[in-house]
Amino acid sequence: MKKWFIIKNLEVEKLVFGWKWFSKLKSDNKDIDWKTIFITGWAIPFSIVDVKIIKKRKDYLMTQIVNIVKKSSLEKKHPNNPYWECWGCKWINIPYKEQLKIKYTQVKESFFHLEKIIWNIDNSILPIIPSPLIDWYRNKVEFSFWKMISSQNNIEQHFNVWFHKQGMFSQIEDFDWCILIDKIQNEIYKEIKDFCKKSWLPVYDQKPQTWFYRHIVIRRAFFTDEIMIILWFNHKYFKNEDLLKEKIVLIKNFIKRLWEKYNIIKSFYLSYNDNKADIAIWELELVYWDKLITEKLRVNNSSLFFKISPKSFFQTNSYWAEVLYSKVLDFADKNLFKWSIVLDLYAWTWTIWMIFAKNFAKKVYSVELVKSSSDNWKENAKLNNLNNLEFINKKVEDFLEYYTNQNRKADFLIIDPPRSWMHPKALPNILKFKAKQIIYVSCNPSTLTRDLNFIFKNSDYKIDKIVAIDMFPHTHHIEIIVSLKLNKI
Repeated sequence: MKKWFIIKNLEVEKLVFGWKWFSKLKSDNKDIDWKTIFITGWAIPFSIVDVKIIKKRKDYLMTQIVNIVKKSSLEKKHPNNPYWECWGCKWINIPYKEQLKIKYTQVKESFFHLEKIIWNIDNSILPIIPSPLIDWYRNKVEFSFWKMISSQNNIEQHFNVWFHKQGMFSQIEDFDWCILIDKIQNEIYKEIKDFCKKSWLPVYDQKPQTWFYRHIVIRRAFFTDEIMIILWFNHKYFKNEDLLKEKIVLIKNFIKRLWEKYNIIKSFYLSYNDNKADIAIWELELVYWDKLITEKLRVNNSSLFFKISPKSFFQTNSYWAEVLYSKVLDFADKNLFKWSIVLDLYAWTWTIWMIFAKNFAKKVYSVELVKSSSDNWKENAKLNNLNNLEFINKKVEDFLEYYTNQNRKADFLIIDPPRSWMHPKALPNILKFKAKQIIYVSCNPSTLTRDLNFIFKNSDYKIDKIVAIDMFPHTHHIEIIVSLKLNKI
């Protein structure tokens, strides 16, 4: 079979992490019988599909779906979703129990190549923790404005607002409802969208990189009931400065009327964005009310408050963030680590380090390169009466090299790296501490197991417990917490 060859009537067996489906080819040809097939595109396990070969390798074929011959018996239209599809939640038509099975299998399979090192892995992996809130759980959502004009497909759509289609960045449908956000967020989104459409200003087009409206972002702090809205536009669309000011006045007046209807709106920003890249946040102007909104999380019977700015990273599911952080704290051996020195690596929004500072740590050092992710750390520490923590704005690998060269110790490590990887230079220095416990929080099973493989081969750490937490129903995302302890403890 050559490149671009169409394989017909292939059954999709399962989904492997990272948006690829997996199947085994059954053929009369002995050379390709039971050949591994990886499939891109969207289907549901047990669907029958036609695929096109796009890459040939010795051990496998990379293919792309060109036709769904038969839908899976698993596929069910979600009762709360008015549309058959949702580009922000591709798993929407897979029943939730099946979603959990798929995710648990993915996590378990990601540890497969470590079995020689961890012979009792089955006993270490705890049952997956499902989300109590399956729909309406996102506290932040970003919608994009787009044109969809294609003479080839006979499409001419001048005002679309919603999510980018998976694998097709230049395509956005025009939907009025999102199952991931709650009723009030949906109502606010629809009102903003309708206002923008009636203003007769054109939506931004990425190809010529011109025209006006670009993004809508809505953030909601669920436990304090506060909403932040950010509206992005290309201010360079208007050559006449007075005309731009006139349009901005209309937008401000509309938002004021919107606040009169939804007074839980506490913050509204305009973003002046003529950047060619499709970056949502750029130059910001606070138009109304407060610079920040406040969220509250309750962990280990303690309440913590978090000030959130437009550029802050905060766990997208507030309800389940409480469970995630409670489980991290639960995994920590508090009898061993009372009055301990804690390093929180890749701190993001200071959430985990504040929880440890609040509960038992003597001192917490939190390291994060992206300053905008942790801009409010001092204010949040003061808000929660915490004075036993310190924030370091550096690359983790650079900080660790300096810290270990100073012969400084750490009793406990928390690692929560970005999806891509943990820097290879950081791993050897982590092991120098001989910390009594390491808790690794990951959203990517493949990079997690790669890092664990290094740790096990170069130290005496062993797996204590593993648990997967489903914080993002209807999507492929999964959070994994791994507790590691030294054998010599």
